[in-house]
Amino acid sequence: MNVLKVMLMGVAITACSVSAGASDWNMDLSDRLGVVPVDGGFKQEGYWVWGSSIVKGDDGKYHMYVSRWPKSLKFHPGWMVASEIVHAVSDTAVGPYAFSDVALGKRHPQYWDGCTQHNPKVFRHGDTYILFYTGSTHPFDDAVNHPDEVVLNSKYSIVGRSNKRIGVATAKSPYGPWTRMDAPVLDTKPGTFYSFLTSNPTPIINNDGSVLLIFKSRKHNDQFPYHSDMMLGVAKAPHFTGPYTVAMDEPIFSETRFGVVEDPYLWKDESGYHMLAKDMKGKIAGKHHAGIVAHSKDGLNWEIGEHPLAYTKHIKWDDGTEGEMGQLERVQGLIEDGVLTHLSFAVMDGPGGFGNGKNTWNIVVPIKPE
Repeated sequence: MNVLKVMLMGVAITACSVSAGASDWNMDLSDRLGVVPVDGGFKQEGYWVWGSSIVKGDDGKYHMYVSRWPKSLKFHPGWMVASEIVHAVSDTAVGPYAFSDVALGKRHPQYWDGCTQHNPKVFRHGDTYILFYTGSTHPFDDAVNHPDEVVLNSKYSIVGRSNKRIGVATAKSPYGPWTRMDAPVLDTKPGTFYSFLTSNPTPIINNDGSVLLIFKSRKHNDQFPYHSDMMLGVAKAPHFTGPYTVAMDEPIFSETRFGVVEDPYLWKDESGYHMLAKDMKGKIAGKHHAGIVAHSKDGLNWEIGEHPLAYTKHIKWDDGTEGEMGQLERVQGLIEDGVLTHLSFAVMDGPGGFGNGKNTWNIVVPIKPE
């Protein structure tokens, strides 16, 4: 049975439950990605845009939530200290998407997410829209007023990165208003693999509102850059607003376990949990910054897929051209009528490397039926 066939359970597809058997752990997605509309997706003049998540509303339109920050700042690390989450709308899944409003923006820096909001992941559960995201704050003047100071070894970046935490906002409409929480739902803990930061939430929301959450973490180090390489951990909660408890004392992915990955997309079917993620060093997929696929019976103990390479940075456009993107990451999925039909990615032009691109935008890639 097709791994991308999704059983609708209740009024909302929040857990992405897929009708599949154990053989679907052998899925091969790499040759099923379609051509991408040149004029589709979302871009915005004067801003870096990155990391989209899409949900379909009762209005029949597609609602994309995107991170953006001004181009007056360097792409990296500008996102750490000046990102906000905006909402864009399209009549079609592939776009183009038109800017609608700021979903989550700056608020007083006394709040945990006062200075930046990033990595949106949107879901619908019943009559509620749920936005998981990464937030951060710092006590300094607004970073956009000091663009030359926003570099990796600056106070902005060091404090902004170390204050990254995971939060949840809710709304009754994709247009908002969004209700934010005054504290993160997943904080750091001394002496653990998540002692420095928690970020990049990747949840499964079950029909009863309970959650299995995969998150990115770093461990505290005493010397610059003051943190370890990135790892992935698992947390659980009885409700999407919390409380969240980290389920395992060790990460599920790390330098010493499978390899370093980030930005996973997670779905669930009859055979268990499935993940797409960015292979940071090419250790798993055999190609630097390609996508990998992994599987788990319980969301805690993971295995690499028989066909680990899920996608690369190579894109085929609908005007007949094709080529390698400088960066391609932040994979997310879109489910329509019970089928996972599209993947969305953040992309950058140039030869590769965050410092070498001049433009970023978000694309939506159709998945070809088997």
